[in-house]
Amino acid sequence: MERHNLADYELIKQYISGDSQCLEALINRHKNKVYSYIVMNVRDRELAEDLFQDTFIKVVRSIDSGTYTDDGKFLPWVMRIAHNLVIDYYRRAKHMPTISTDAQEYNPIDLMGARESSAEDKLVRRQQIAELKQYIRQLPSEQRDVVLYRCEYDMSFKEIAEYTGVSINTALGRMRYAIINLRKMMKVAVEL
Repeated sequence: MERHNLADYELIKQYISGDSQCLEALINRHKNKVYSYIVMNVRDRELAEDLFQDTFIKVVRSIDSGTYTDDGKFLPWVMRIAHNLVIDYYRRAKHMPTISTDAQEYNPIDLMGARESSAEDKLVRRQQIAELKQYIRQLPSEQRDVVLYRCEYDMSFKEIAEYTGVSINTALGRMRYAIINLRKMMKVAVEL
C-alpha cells in the first residue's frame, strides 16, 4: 500500500515503528492547510514559514516523546499547535512596546539600540553581540541549549523542560549556571 493512501494514524504508527518517510508523507498531506492558516493570520510569508517549521517541530517532538495520543483528530491537533504559536507570537510582540517618532521606532527596553546614533555605536553593538554569541557557544551543551531556547526561541522554562525531557527546576538550574559561566567569561575577557 502506498503511503499517500494511508490514514493519518497509520502513518504515525509506521513512523513510530521506524519509517521516517511516513512523517514526510504526513507533513506533505497537511502542509498547505497549516501554512495557509498561519499566513492568513500573520500576513508575513517569512514569519509564517518559521511558525510552520516550529509547528511541525512540536508535532515531531510530541510523537517522538510518546505524548501524542491518536484520537483520530491529527489535523485539528496540528492546527491547534499552529494557532497557539501564532498567539504566542502576538503576545511576545505585544510585550515589546515601541515608541514611534517621525524618523524611527525605538524599543524602550533596548536602551543600547536607542542610543545608537553613529556607525561607530552600531559597530560596537554588533561586536558585543558577536562576543556574547561566542561565549554562549563555549558553554556546556545543556546550558547553551537552554540559553538558546529561552533567548532565541522565546520558549518558557516549562516548554524547555518538556522539550529537553527534564524538570522545570533542572531547566532553571541550567540557565542559572549558564548565566554564572557567562559572567565569569566576560569578567575574564575584561581583565585581559
